[in-house]
Amino acid sequence: MSSPRDAPRKGMQLSWADPKFRAIIWQIVILGIIGGTIWYLVANTSANLAQRRIATGFEFMGRTAGIPIGEHLIAYDPSINTYGRAFVIGILNTLQVTIIGVVLVTLLGTFVGIASLSGNWLLSRLCRTYVEIMRDIPLLLHLLFWYTMVLGLPILREAIEVLPGVHISNNGVKVPLLDWQPAHSWASLAFIVGLVLVGIARRRATRIQNATGDRPKVWPLAIAALILVPAIIWLGFGAPFHMDIPVKGRFRFEGGGAVSGEMIALLIGLVLYHSAYAAEIVRSGITSVVSGQWEAAGALGLHRPTVLRKIVLPQALRVIIPPMTSTYLGVAKNSSLAVAIGYPDLVAIVNTMLNQTGQAIEGIALIMGVYLTISLTISLFMNWYNARMALVER
Repeated sequence: MSSPRDAPRKGMQLSWADPKFRAIIWQIVILGIIGGTIWYLVANTSANLAQRRIATGFEFMGRTAGIPIGEHLIAYDPSINTYGRAFVIGILNTLQVTIIGVVLVTLLGTFVGIASLSGNWLLSRLCRTYVEIMRDIPLLLHLLFWYTMVLGLPILREAIEVLPGVHISNNGVKVPLLDWQPAHSWASLAFIVGLVLVGIARRRATRIQNATGDRPKVWPLAIAALILVPAIIWLGFGAPFHMDIPVKGRFRFEGGGAVSGEMIALLIGLVLYHSAYAAEIVRSGITSVVSGQWEAAGALGLHRPTVLRKIVLPQALRVIIPPMTSTYLGVAKNSSLAVAIGYPDLVAIVNTMLNQTGQAIEGIALIMGVYLTISLTISLFMNWYNARMALVER
């Protein structure tokens, strides 16, 4: 016979004796205190700024900037374009360095982490030495050192031609650039669509293989979608292919594309510093997989590269992904040190904006908002990928 104490509760009671009711009341009180504090700080700051006749708001983003920016991915004229466009250029420059840096850190860190476990004594010791040296030097010193090295290259008039059309000087690297035509855009779009179709076909083939044991061939579709269709589209537009080769003039190069010395120094410093941490993450992830996996695969006659690629690394990823997220976040946030070597990233451009307009609060808020958005995007993507790679119990 059940007692009244054993009967299930019917929900929250509007009484202080109910823990659920108390928890909700305390949450409301805490949120009210936080909201009131924020309101007081904002109101007090606005009143003080108004009393001192200091302009507030973001109206200045529509005024003509007048900021010279040496490196920009979109068209920019300081005598015409606004602070808003300069701000967008800063975001694009920061994203450019972050994306390239993350890719290079992943590749170099993975190589060094795997090579440090090599049976070759010299290779493993070199990789271990690389890790210890690179991560023990502060990142700012990395950037200053590599920027000094770039400045020590020959001047523009004495640029070194390392490859046909590729010139290196203390201004950076000049490279040939493809003269982009509509044919290239349509062929690229066809290639991207082909990648999506091949990915869908591979997943379908995997499902069929798991169900029947037979895997349909995907390579004919891959050849057609990734090679034949883009090539046919390119040929249909007349097969345009013209390279804009940089030509050395008396004071500068004409034509071609350029990578500035500041960006080169920034990327080298970021990649070398963070790849050392990424290498340790990869090494620890591989060593976390029990040695029996290697022994069992070896007993089946599999080669070590195959074992690493298809057996060990997929298991190690579950250990590698969470700390690697912090490394990627470090690449994004530490790119703000570019201001020390003159690369026009978000921080450098917004600093110039707030110096000209005097609206420091808005400028700092813009920087914080952009870096918060970038960091949250990286975290969300890596958390999604980590959940995708997690073990699923059956």
